[in-house]
Amino acid sequence: MNGAAKLVVAVAVFLLTFYVISQVFEIKMDASLGNLFARSALDTATRSTKPPRYKCGISKACPEKHFAFKMASGAANVVGPKICLEDNVLMSGVKNNVGRGINVALANGKTGEVLETKYFDMWGGDVAPFIQFLKAIPDGTIVLMGTYDDGATKLNDEARRLIAELGSTSITSLGFRDNWVFCGGKGIKTKSPFEQHIKNNKDTNKYEGWPEVVEMEGCIPQKQD
Repeated sequence: MNGAAKLVVAVAVFLLTFYVISQVFEIKMDASLGNLFARSALDTATRSTKPPRYKCGISKACPEKHFAFKMASGAANVVGPKICLEDNVLMSGVKNNVGRGINVALANGKTGEVLETKYFDMWGGDVAPFIQFLKAIPDGTIVLMGTYDDGATKLNDEARRLIAELGSTSITSLGFRDNWVFCGGKGIKTKSPFEQHIKNNKDTNKYEGWPEVVEMEGCIPQKQD
């Protein structure tokens, strides 16, 4: 009887131990699954609240039949300007196609396709090739311009007039080492709303000898037939 009783007690203890272990394991499994589902729900919520990215990194989506653009002037004589159109970086220091003076990107007004990128040295260069370039721009072309270092010293009245005809207002007062970005078009009938200009002023300059970078973004209406 003592042996039988011991056996029964041993079996009971074993079963009780097994039961307790299984319950603890189940609780841990439930907790792990709970944490897993909680993390999954948190990840989903994070993804759903992450702000969407729009073309060229602009702050809001453009309406239909508009081209998104974003641009920045150069920073002093160190970092070149950047011009982006429809999520396509047309000019930048990384692309190694910018230079001192006025940087220009041309795009088709109907398709947004880039036509040409070029820069003209307005400190040590000649304004004549720039004037010829401006005169040859076809009607309906989107014109984006940004300064780097100095974009004004060699500008003359004819060059300023031709840029004003593209829709610029500030070009008449653009001075030595001013920062300026502009988006207009050949054949535009009004002044462009897309222009930013900061004067070179030793009392307010962010950099020694140069003002702060100017940036601009927006939506360009697609040219209609």
